[in-house]
Amino acid sequence: MTNDPLADFRTVRLDDEAAEVVILDQTRLPEETVYVRLRTAEDMYEAIYRLRVRGAPAIGVTAAYGMYVCCRRAGAEADGFDGLLRTFRRTGEYLVSSRPTAVNLKAAVERMERCVLRCGDLPRQELLERMRREAEAIRDEDAAACRRIGEYGLSLLRPGMGLLTHCNAGHLAASEYGTALAPIYAGLREGYGFRVYADETRPLLQGARLTACELQRAGVDVTLICDNMASLVMSRGRVQAVLVGCDRVAANGDAANKVGTSGLAVLARHYGIPFYVLGPLSTIDMTCPSGERIVIEERAPEEVTEMWYARRMAPRGVKVYNPAFDVTPHELITAIVTERGIARPPYDACFAEWFGR
Repeated sequence: MTNDPLADFRTVRLDDEAAEVVILDQTRLPEETVYVRLRTAEDMYEAIYRLRVRGAPAIGVTAAYGMYVCCRRAGAEADGFDGLLRTFRRTGEYLVSSRPTAVNLKAAVERMERCVLRCGDLPRQELLERMRREAEAIRDEDAAACRRIGEYGLSLLRPGMGLLTHCNAGHLAASEYGTALAPIYAGLREGYGFRVYADETRPLLQGARLTACELQRAGVDVTLICDNMASLVMSRGRVQAVLVGCDRVAANGDAANKVGTSGLAVLARHYGIPFYVLGPLSTIDMTCPSGERIVIEERAPEEVTEMWYARRMAPRGVKVYNPAFDVTPHELITAIVTERGIARPPYDACFAEWFGR
Protein backbone atom coordinates (compact mmCIF):
# COMPACT_ATOMS: atom_id res chain seq x y z
CA MET A 1 0.00 0.00 0.00
CA THR A 2 1.47 3.38 -0.99
CA ASN A 3 2.32 5.69 1.91
CA ASP A 4 1.29 2.98 4.35
CA PRO A 5 1.10 4.50 7.86
CA LEU A 6 1.75 1.04 9.30
CA ALA A 7 4.78 0.22 7.16
CA ASP A 8 7.13 0.47 10.17
CA PHE A 9 4.82 -1.70 12.28
CA ARG A 10 5.85 -5.11 10.92
CA THR A 11 4.32 -8.17 12.54
CA VAL A 12 6.92 -10.77 11.53
CA ARG A 13 10.09 -10.84 9.45
CA LEU A 14 13.13 -13.01 8.89
CA ASP A 15 16.63 -11.87 9.87
CA ASP A 16 18.45 -14.30 7.62
CA GLU A 17 21.92 -13.10 8.59
CA ALA A 18 21.28 -13.90 12.26
CA ALA A 19 19.06 -16.93 11.49
CA GLU A 20 16.26 -15.51 13.64
CA VAL A 21 12.56 -14.81 13.31
CA VAL A 22 11.73 -11.29 14.49
CA ILE A 23 8.21 -10.61 15.75
CA LEU A 24 6.40 -7.60 17.14
CA ASP A 25 5.44 -8.67 20.68
CA GLN A 26 1.71 -8.02 20.68
CA THR A 27 1.37 -8.68 24.40
CA ARG A 28 3.22 -5.38 24.99
CA LEU A 29 0.93 -3.24 22.83
CA PRO A 30 -0.36 -0.57 22.87
CA GLU A 31 1.96 0.97 25.48
CA GLU A 32 5.23 -0.45 24.13
CA THR A 33 6.51 -1.41 20.69
CA VAL A 34 8.91 -4.26 21.38
CA TYR A 35 10.43 -6.69 18.87
CA VAL A 36 11.45 -10.17 20.01
CA ARG A 37 13.96 -12.49 18.34
CA LEU A 38 13.12 -16.18 18.11
CA ARG A 39 15.93 -18.70 17.63
CA THR A 40 14.67 -22.08 18.83
CA ALA A 41 11.55 -24.19 18.47
CA GLU A 42 10.83 -23.46 22.14
CA ASP A 43 11.05 -19.72 21.50
CA MET A 44 8.59 -20.04 18.62
CA TYR A 45 6.17 -22.27 20.49
CA GLU A 46 6.11 -19.85 23.42
CA ALA A 47 5.61 -16.83 21.16
CA ILE A 48 2.67 -18.47 19.35
CA TYR A 49 1.04 -19.95 22.45
CA ARG A 50 1.44 -16.77 24.53
CA LEU A 51 0.05 -14.69 21.65
CA ARG A 52 3.17 -12.61 21.20
CA VAL A 53 2.40 -13.30 17.56
CA ARG A 54 -1.25 -14.07 16.75
CA GLY A 55 -3.74 -14.04 13.93
CA ALA A 56 -3.99 -17.06 11.64
CA PRO A 57 -2.01 -15.62 8.67
CA ALA A 58 0.77 -14.19 10.87
CA ILE A 59 1.08 -17.47 12.76
CA GLY A 60 1.44 -19.32 9.46
CA VAL A 61 4.21 -16.99 8.28
CA THR A 62 5.98 -17.28 11.64
CA ALA A 63 5.83 -21.07 11.43
CA ALA A 64 7.24 -21.06 7.88
CA TYR A 65 10.16 -18.86 8.90
CA GLY A 66 10.52 -20.88 12.10
CA MET A 67 10.86 -24.21 10.31
CA TYR A 68 13.62 -22.76 8.14
CA VAL A 69 15.46 -21.24 11.10
CA CYS A 70 15.21 -24.40 13.21
CA CYS A 71 16.53 -26.58 10.39
CA ARG A 72 19.33 -24.12 9.68
CA ARG A 73 20.34 -24.06 13.34
CA ALA A 74 20.04 -27.83 13.82
CA GLY A 75 23.24 -29.57 14.87
CA ALA A 76 24.71 -32.98 14.13
CA GLU A 77 21.38 -34.73 14.63
CA ALA A 78 20.24 -33.15 11.35
CA ASP A 79 23.23 -34.28 9.28
CA GLY A 80 22.14 -35.86 6.01
CA PHE A 81 18.70 -35.59 4.51
CA ASP A 82 17.11 -38.24 6.75
CA GLY A 83 18.36 -36.48 9.87
CA LEU A 84 17.15 -33.09 8.67
CA LEU A 85 13.73 -34.52 7.80
CA ARG A 86 13.43 -36.08 11.28
CA THR A 87 14.32 -32.72 12.83
CA PHE A 88 11.83 -30.97 10.58
CA ARG A 89 8.96 -33.30 11.42
CA ARG A 90 9.64 -33.25 15.15
CA THR A 91 9.78 -29.44 15.14
CA GLY A 92 6.69 -29.12 12.94
CA GLU A 93 4.57 -31.39 15.13
CA TYR A 94 5.66 -29.41 18.18
CA LEU A 95 4.80 -26.02 16.67
CA VAL A 96 1.43 -27.17 15.30
CA SER A 97 0.41 -28.26 18.82
CA SER A 98 0.75 -24.66 20.08
CA ARG A 99 -2.53 -23.43 18.51
CA PRO A 100 -4.66 -26.30 17.14
CA THR A 101 -7.60 -24.27 15.81
CA ALA A 102 -5.82 -21.99 13.32
CA VAL A 103 -5.48 -23.99 10.09
CA ASN A 104 -2.81 -21.68 8.62
CA LEU A 105 -0.24 -22.90 11.15
CA LYS A 106 -0.53 -26.52 10.06
CA ALA A 107 -0.86 -25.55 6.38
CA ALA A 108 2.40 -23.57 6.47
CA VAL A 109 4.31 -26.43 8.11
CA GLU A 110 2.91 -28.91 5.58
CA ARG A 111 3.87 -26.64 2.67
CA MET A 112 7.41 -26.31 4.02
CA GLU A 113 7.61 -30.11 4.35
CA ARG A 114 6.59 -30.52 0.72
CA CYS A 115 9.42 -28.15 -0.18
CA VAL A 116 11.90 -30.23 1.81
CA LEU A 117 10.74 -33.47 0.20
CA ARG A 118 11.05 -31.98 -3.29
CA CYS A 119 14.64 -30.97 -2.55
CA GLY A 120 15.88 -34.15 -0.90
CA ASP A 121 18.61 -34.73 -3.50
CA LEU A 122 20.14 -31.27 -3.11
CA PRO A 123 23.17 -30.37 -0.96
CA ARG A 124 22.23 -29.14 2.51
CA GLN A 125 22.94 -25.46 1.86
CA GLU A 126 20.91 -25.42 -1.34
CA LEU A 127 18.04 -27.22 0.38
CA LEU A 128 18.04 -24.62 3.14
CA GLU A 129 18.04 -21.85 0.53
CA ARG A 130 14.99 -23.42 -1.10
CA MET A 131 13.31 -23.50 2.31
CA ARG A 132 14.08 -19.82 2.83
CA ARG A 133 12.59 -18.94 -0.54
CA GLU A 134 9.47 -20.98 0.22
CA ALA A 135 8.99 -19.21 3.55
CA GLU A 136 9.41 -15.81 1.89
CA ALA A 137 6.89 -16.87 -0.77
CA ILE A 138 4.36 -17.74 1.96
CA ARG A 139 4.87 -14.29 3.44
CA ASP A 140 4.59 -12.47 0.09
CA GLU A 141 1.52 -14.48 -0.95
CA ASP A 142 -0.16 -13.64 2.35
CA ALA A 143 0.43 -9.91 1.84
CA ALA A 144 -0.89 -10.07 -1.73
CA ALA A 145 -3.92 -12.09 -0.60
CA CYS A 146 -4.74 -9.53 2.07
CA ARG A 147 -4.72 -6.73 -0.49
CA ARG A 148 -7.11 -8.65 -2.75
CA ILE A 149 -9.36 -9.45 0.22
CA GLY A 150 -9.46 -5.73 0.89
CA GLU A 151 -10.49 -4.96 -2.67
CA TYR A 152 -13.22 -7.62 -2.75
CA GLY A 153 -14.44 -6.61 0.69
CA LEU A 154 -14.61 -2.94 -0.24
CA SER A 155 -16.94 -3.81 -3.13
CA LEU A 156 -19.53 -4.88 -0.51
CA LEU A 157 -19.42 -1.56 1.33
CA ARG A 158 -20.51 2.03 0.75
CA PRO A 159 -18.83 5.31 1.77
CA GLY A 160 -19.70 6.55 5.22
CA MET A 161 -20.84 3.19 6.60
CA GLY A 162 -20.54 2.25 10.24
CA LEU A 163 -18.64 -1.01 10.61
CA LEU A 164 -18.25 -3.29 13.60
CA THR A 165 -15.34 -5.68 14.02
CA HIS A 166 -14.31 -8.20 16.66
CA CYS A 167 -10.89 -9.27 17.93
CA ASN A 168 -8.03 -8.22 15.61
CA ALA A 169 -7.88 -9.35 12.00
CA GLY A 170 -5.87 -6.46 10.69
CA HIS A 171 -2.28 -5.52 9.95
CA LEU A 172 -1.15 -7.09 13.22
CA ALA A 173 -2.75 -10.44 12.38
CA ALA A 174 -1.11 -10.89 8.99
CA SER A 175 2.04 -10.05 7.05
CA GLU A 176 0.47 -6.66 6.43
CA TYR A 177 -2.89 -5.04 5.68
CA GLY A 178 -4.95 -7.77 7.37
CA THR A 179 -8.14 -9.62 6.47
CA ALA A 180 -11.26 -8.26 8.19
CA LEU A 181 -9.67 -4.81 8.41
CA ALA A 182 -8.34 -4.90 4.83
CA PRO A 183 -11.49 -3.28 3.34
CA ILE A 184 -11.20 -0.53 5.95
CA TYR A 185 -7.65 0.26 4.85
CA ALA A 186 -8.69 0.06 1.19
CA GLY A 187 -11.53 2.45 2.00
CA LEU A 188 -9.19 4.79 3.83
CA ARG A 189 -7.08 5.04 0.69
CA GLU A 190 -10.19 5.77 -1.40
CA GLY A 191 -11.67 8.31 1.02
CA TYR A 192 -14.68 6.22 2.08
CA GLY A 193 -14.80 7.76 5.57
CA PHE A 194 -15.83 4.62 7.47
CA ARG A 195 -16.75 4.84 11.14
CA VAL A 196 -15.47 1.72 12.89
CA TYR A 197 -16.66 0.24 16.18
CA ALA A 198 -14.11 -2.14 17.68
CA ASP A 199 -15.25 -4.69 20.27
CA GLU A 200 -12.78 -4.83 23.15
CA THR A 201 -12.85 -8.68 22.82
CA ARG A 202 -12.63 -10.29 26.24
CA PRO A 203 -10.69 -11.82 27.82
CA LEU A 204 -7.49 -10.95 25.94
CA LEU A 205 -8.61 -7.51 24.74
CA GLN A 206 -7.31 -7.84 21.18
CA GLY A 207 -9.85 -5.26 20.05
CA ALA A 208 -8.92 -2.75 22.74
CA ARG A 209 -5.17 -3.29 22.62
CA LEU A 210 -4.60 -4.10 18.95
CA THR A 211 -7.45 -3.13 16.62
CA ALA A 212 -7.99 0.25 18.26
CA CYS A 213 -4.22 0.77 18.29
CA GLU A 214 -3.58 0.05 14.61
CA LEU A 215 -6.71 1.80 13.29
CA GLN A 216 -5.99 4.93 15.31
CA ARG A 217 -2.38 4.87 14.17
CA ALA A 218 -3.56 4.61 10.54
CA GLY A 219 -5.93 7.58 10.92
CA VAL A 220 -9.21 5.62 10.86
CA ASP A 221 -12.25 6.94 12.78
CA VAL A 222 -12.45 4.20 15.44
CA THR A 223 -14.57 3.92 18.58
CA LEU A 224 -13.86 1.26 21.20
CA ILE A 225 -16.86 -0.50 22.80
CA CYS A 226 -17.21 -3.29 25.34
CA ASP A 227 -18.35 -6.61 23.90
CA ASN A 228 -21.75 -6.38 25.59
CA MET A 229 -22.49 -3.01 23.96
CA ALA A 230 -22.76 -4.38 20.42
CA SER A 231 -26.53 -4.90 20.54
CA LEU A 232 -27.19 -1.33 21.65
CA VAL A 233 -24.88 0.11 18.97
CA MET A 234 -26.60 -1.99 16.30
CA SER A 235 -30.10 -1.11 17.52
CA ARG A 236 -29.33 2.60 17.19
CA GLY A 237 -28.43 2.26 13.53
CA ARG A 238 -24.72 2.94 13.94
CA VAL A 239 -23.60 -0.29 12.26
CA GLN A 240 -24.33 -1.18 8.63
CA ALA A 241 -21.99 -4.19 8.34
CA VAL A 242 -20.01 -6.55 10.57
CA LEU A 243 -16.53 -7.60 9.43
CA VAL A 244 -14.74 -10.46 11.19
CA GLY A 245 -11.77 -12.68 10.45
CA CYS A 246 -11.54 -16.45 10.73
CA ASP A 247 -9.10 -19.06 11.96
CA ARG A 248 -10.72 -22.00 10.17
CA VAL A 249 -13.65 -22.35 7.78
CA ALA A 250 -15.26 -25.76 7.32
CA ALA A 251 -16.29 -27.09 3.92
CA ASN A 252 -19.92 -26.14 4.58
CA GLY A 253 -19.05 -22.53 5.49
CA ASP A 254 -19.14 -22.78 9.29
CA ALA A 255 -16.43 -20.41 10.53
CA ALA A 256 -14.31 -20.55 13.70
CA ASN A 257 -13.11 -17.19 15.00
CA LYS A 258 -12.35 -15.50 18.31
CA VAL A 259 -14.94 -16.37 20.96
CA GLY A 260 -17.82 -13.90 20.83
CA THR A 261 -18.03 -13.87 17.04
CA SER A 262 -21.05 -16.17 16.82
CA GLY A 263 -22.98 -13.93 19.22
CA LEU A 264 -22.39 -10.98 16.91
CA ALA A 265 -23.70 -13.04 14.01
CA VAL A 266 -26.91 -13.73 15.92
CA LEU A 267 -27.31 -10.02 16.70
CA ALA A 268 -26.59 -9.03 13.11
CA ARG A 269 -29.25 -11.42 11.84
CA HIS A 270 -31.76 -9.98 14.34
CA TYR A 271 -31.08 -6.40 13.24
CA GLY A 272 -30.83 -7.21 9.53
CA ILE A 273 -27.14 -6.28 9.27
CA PRO A 274 -24.83 -8.08 6.79
CA PHE A 275 -22.27 -10.31 8.51
CA TYR A 276 -19.09 -10.86 6.50
CA VAL A 277 -16.26 -13.31 7.24
CA LEU A 278 -12.93 -12.44 5.62
CA GLY A 279 -9.83 -14.61 5.39
CA PRO A 280 -7.31 -16.16 3.01
CA LEU A 281 -8.23 -19.19 0.92
CA SER A 282 -5.80 -21.24 3.01
CA THR A 283 -8.14 -20.83 5.99
CA ILE A 284 -10.80 -22.97 4.29
CA ASP A 285 -10.33 -26.56 5.43
CA MET A 286 -11.98 -28.83 2.88
CA THR A 287 -11.11 -31.88 5.00
CA CYS A 288 -13.40 -30.55 7.74
CA PRO A 289 -17.06 -31.11 6.78
CA SER A 290 -18.63 -28.81 9.38
CA GLY A 291 -17.92 -26.65 12.40
CA GLU A 292 -18.72 -29.57 14.70
CA ARG A 293 -15.37 -31.08 13.69
CA ILE A 294 -13.30 -27.98 14.49
CA VAL A 295 -11.17 -28.41 17.60
CA ILE A 296 -11.75 -25.48 19.97
CA GLU A 297 -8.67 -24.49 21.94
CA GLU A 298 -9.20 -23.93 25.66
CA ARG A 299 -6.85 -21.61 27.46
CA ALA A 300 -5.69 -20.88 31.00
CA PRO A 301 -8.29 -19.63 33.51
CA GLU A 302 -5.91 -16.85 34.59
CA GLU A 303 -6.67 -15.05 31.32
CA VAL A 304 -10.20 -14.49 32.64
CA THR A 305 -9.56 -13.97 36.32
CA GLU A 306 -6.25 -12.08 36.49
CA MET A 307 -4.74 -10.96 33.19
CA TRP A 308 -4.88 -7.17 32.60
CA TYR A 309 -6.11 -6.54 36.16
CA ALA A 310 -4.05 -4.89 38.88
CA ARG A 311 -5.49 -7.50 41.27
CA ARG A 312 -7.48 -10.70 40.85
CA MET A 313 -11.11 -10.06 39.86
CA ALA A 314 -12.72 -13.42 40.65
CA PRO A 315 -12.97 -15.52 43.82
CA ARG A 316 -10.20 -18.04 44.23
CA GLY A 317 -11.26 -21.57 43.42
CA VAL A 318 -14.12 -20.59 41.11
CA LYS A 319 -14.42 -22.74 37.98
CA VAL A 320 -13.51 -20.98 34.72
CA TYR A 321 -14.37 -21.96 31.16
CA ASN A 322 -12.10 -20.18 28.69
CA PRO A 323 -12.54 -21.30 25.06
CA ALA A 324 -10.47 -19.23 22.64
CA PHE A 325 -12.88 -19.59 19.72
CA ASP A 326 -16.47 -20.25 18.80
CA VAL A 327 -18.05 -21.39 15.55
CA THR A 328 -20.49 -19.25 13.57
CA PRO A 329 -22.98 -21.42 11.65
CA HIS A 330 -22.86 -20.86 7.90
CA GLU A 331 -26.52 -19.85 7.76
CA LEU A 332 -25.71 -16.69 9.76
CA ILE A 333 -22.93 -15.61 7.38
CA THR A 334 -23.88 -13.25 4.54
CA ALA A 335 -20.70 -13.85 2.53
CA ILE A 336 -17.16 -15.18 2.93
CA VAL A 337 -14.48 -13.02 1.31
CA THR A 338 -11.14 -14.47 0.18
CA GLU A 339 -8.46 -13.47 -2.30
CA ARG A 340 -10.22 -15.76 -4.80
CA GLY A 341 -13.44 -13.77 -4.61
CA ILE A 342 -16.69 -13.55 -2.66
CA ALA A 343 -18.41 -16.80 -1.69
CA ARG A 344 -22.13 -16.74 -1.05
CA PRO A 345 -24.48 -19.52 0.08
CA PRO A 346 -24.49 -22.39 -0.56
CA TYR A 347 -20.86 -22.32 0.52
CA ASP A 348 -20.22 -26.01 -0.03
CA ALA A 349 -21.03 -25.65 -3.74
CA CYS A 350 -18.88 -22.52 -4.12
CA PHE A 351 -15.92 -24.07 -2.30
CA ALA A 352 -16.20 -27.27 -4.31
CA GLU A 353 -15.89 -25.21 -7.47
CA TRP A 354 -12.94 -23.24 -6.10
CA PHE A 355 -11.06 -26.34 -4.98
CA GLY A 356 -12.06 -28.55 -7.88
CA ARG A 357 -13.93 -31.04 -5.71
